[in-house]
Amino acid sequence: MTTYHTTLASPVGELLLTADASGVLTSLSVPGQKGGRTVGPDWRHAPELFAEAERQLAAYFAGELKEFRLPTRTSGTEFREKVWDALDSVPYGTTTTYGEIAARIGASRIAVRAVGGAIGANPLLIVRPCHRVIGADGSLTGYAGGLERKVQLLTLESPESPESPESR
Repeated sequence: MTTYHTTLASPVGELLLTADASGVLTSLSVPGQKGGRTVGPDWRHAPELFAEAERQLAAYFAGELKEFRLPTRTSGTEFREKVWDALDSVPYGTTTTYGEIAARIGASRIAVRAVGGAIGANPLLIVRPCHRVIGADGSLTGYAGGLERKVQLLTLESPESPESPESR
């Protein structure tokens, strides 16, 4: 199966997007991302497949879009898919904890580390909002795209942030 890709400039750095032949988004990663993708030798550059993703990402970074409506397809274990589904339900401008995600999927408190691993393996940064997950003590723990990007994304989404459109 051929992987199609494009790159987009964004306020958090260059974004690498991949899709299948029908344009269904399969990943969004950033340079230096832990577990992030890099362009393979047999990948095809096809920016035309990503027009809607580009439009929605631009609107998100402009503070005009709070929920992505893009067709996506990822593959992970049943556990990871449950965690990723739970991430999709974390509303814009809010945060949750690893423990709360574990509880949402019916996992025990012991599974919090596994939840963290699944969140760290999220192939759809930004679109699937793993940046909204913080430590139980409110600390900004881990983000595969780097803590600086996590801060940027949370600041963008925060109504009380001087950078957010709602406070202008």
